[in-house]
Amino acid sequence: MLITTLIIVGVLIVLVMIVVGIYNKLVTLKNRFENAFSQIEVQLQRRYDLIPNLIETVKGYMAHEKDTLEAVIQARNQAQSSLQAASQNPGDASAIAGLAGAEGMLGGALGRIFALSESYPDLKANQNMANLQEELSSTENKVAFSRQAFNDSVTAYNTYKQTFPPVFFAGMFGHGQDGTLLEFESKKIKEAPKVQF
Repeated sequence: MLITTLIIVGVLIVLVMIVVGIYNKLVTLKNRFENAFSQIEVQLQRRYDLIPNLIETVKGYMAHEKDTLEAVIQARNQAQSSLQAASQNPGDASAIAGLAGAEGMLGGALGRIFALSESYPDLKANQNMANLQEELSSTENKVAFSRQAFNDSVTAYNTYKQTFPPVFFAGMFGHGQDGTLLEFESKKIKEAPKVQF
């Protein structure tokens, strides 16, 4: 009888330890992907902070391109509010999708400004414009790196949640919703750029 009781108690202790381990790992993985999102937030906010400087730099040169400048400002504001919504809950699929859409619109608007700037030789030669383009390009690289780390963290969280035995406990521990990957629309290059000297 004593041996049976010890065996039952031992099995219960092992089961409790397994469940506690599953809970702790779920919390750890969720915290990692939320932290990874905060790194994206830092880089996107940096980019949003650079955009007013860009607008001020090009405003004097592109006075008659007011619609384009306003489109960039509007897209920046929309992206910034989408980022705030997503940062409240990085696991919310609709907030992440809203951020991805807003970032796509902002990328398109910035692309139009840079394409138009090619028509203004004085603007192309402006050192402030060159510096801002470099800063934005550097920030884009940091955003891409941060987004990759976020997506890796979300994938690790989702994979662990969906494996056995965590799949039985994830919902009970408040981890029922999968994390959502952050995918930005990227413009595909249809043909190689032509370089002329």
